[in-house]
Amino acid sequence: MKSKHVQQFTSILLIGMVLFSCSSDKSDKSIKKMAVVISTMNNPWFVVLGETAKQRAEELGYQAVIFDSQNNPSKETEHFDNIIVSGFKAILFNPTDAKGSVANVRAAKQAGIPVFCMDREIDANDVAVSQILSDNYSGCVRLGQYFVTMLDGKGSYVELLGLVGDNNTWNRSQGFHSVVDNYPDLKMAAQQTGEFDRNKAMEVMESMLQAHPKIDAVFCGNDAMAMGAYQAVNAAGKADKIMIFGFDGAADVIDAIRDGKIKATGMQFPKTMAKTAAEFADRYVHGERNFEKKVPVAVELVTKENVSQYAAYGRAN
Repeated sequence: MKSKHVQQFTSILLIGMVLFSCSSDKSDKSIKKMAVVISTMNNPWFVVLGETAKQRAEELGYQAVIFDSQNNPSKETEHFDNIIVSGFKAILFNPTDAKGSVANVRAAKQAGIPVFCMDREIDANDVAVSQILSDNYSGCVRLGQYFVTMLDGKGSYVELLGLVGDNNTWNRSQGFHSVVDNYPDLKMAAQQTGEFDRNKAMEVMESMLQAHPKIDAVFCGNDAMAMGAYQAVNAAGKADKIMIFGFDGAADVIDAIRDGKIKATGMQFPKTMAKTAAEFADRYVHGERNFEKKVPVAVELVTKENVSQYAAYGRAN
């Protein structure tokens, strides 16, 4: 008799465990997940982009996870492989490489997972649902115009490029040169990549100063490189002779413009791009399919004259 009660109790316990397991599976499957894949979290600009995207996704009711590609295309591919098999509803994506990242976005699309690019674009118009991008070219046209004004249309300068595989690098450089190249008395002494990295830019700038000691200005493809260039110029005792121009709107460059150490930057709005991407993804999950393939976000020129209107990566409150 006792054995019969034990058997009944065991059966009830097993049924309960099965029901709990089914309930847990159902609960897990009901969780909406959104992936945020960022090229590198070793740069304050991308930290803002990634964290804002994650926060907005969570506000919209998703469990959001940031994946750091560490500027490594292979790492990015690993992230996409994991995301595709892990039940994510959408991917908010900052690519490592304009060409190389296309295959990852295509794989996600084939798996039925929509991808929304933020800040950096990929070289394909038929795989990402939408690409929300800074208007880098126009922003650097404005920088180029200010650059010409500050140098009075003459002098010698060097350019620090970003990552060679990133379209932003070339959009910024081309926007700048579309203005500056019209002035024959403005001569580019050297052009070299600083890889969007502060330390790398400082090293490159040190070498440039040795080869070209009489330059008047430096145009940098982002603010991290602008700060690296300033360190090198300052160490060489030439901070009062060489004008430095950046791009991004980072906190230290906003302070440096206010202090007269850097002449200008192009203010991007990463929070706007990140929030827009998350909101587009949520609308897609809820059935909307009509999205613009490319959504430009305006870049604003920040100088000492208007720096009080700006804070890090946006306008002052």
